[in-house]
Amino acid sequence: MPIFALDKQIVFPPVEESEPDGLLAIGGDLSVERLLTAYRQGIFPWYEGEYPLWWCPDPRFVLFPGKLKISKSMEALFKKEAFTFTINKAFDQVIRHCKSISRKGQNGTWITNEVELAYNQLHELGYAHSAEVWSDGELVGGLYGIRMGKVFFGESMFSKMSNASKYAFISYVEELKKEGVQLIDCQVHTSHLESLGAEMIPRKRFTHLLKELI
Repeated sequence: MPIFALDKQIVFPPVEESEPDGLLAIGGDLSVERLLTAYRQGIFPWYEGEYPLWWCPDPRFVLFPGKLKISKSMEALFKKEAFTFTINKAFDQVIRHCKSISRKGQNGTWITNEVELAYNQLHELGYAHSAEVWSDGELVGGLYGIRMGKVFFGESMFSKMSNASKYAFISYVEELKKEGVQLIDCQVHTSHLESLGAEMIPRKRFTHLLKELI
């Protein structure tokens, strides 16, 4: 099936037309309107080269906040308050760290300068949020993503100290739970998030949940 090429019009093909790996479309821009339109439909951008690629994989990797798993080792870190946790105190620093940190099995980063600029703009408009953890005043872990209604779309996380990103993630999920968020999109499988309770669900169920919760 040919890949749908986006133009200036803010429109995406039906997500059911995605390739087996989830690739749906190529091109377009990262304007606020296009990004928000994409997220509402369960589509997210990911750069591989010069142009943005738009994805909606099936199945979808998600976390229901009530199913969050906290290991005994992490519980011990929380009991001794190993890190200081904040929300939206250093969004630009979080995305910059996510962009620059080295990751096993990855050559470079999908977070281009265009992506960084676009999500900083979304943050200024109140859509993109960050969670941070600090040690002795230094930012050592965090994550960022998009909040729409009762859904949080996780984008990326980083860690400069052991368990720092897990600490940020668990702390933020607990806060989101208090605020009534019912679904966290983790996009694609990682063993890191699976250990915290994330699971695969059919894309059809995922998009149905988006219509209910956004």
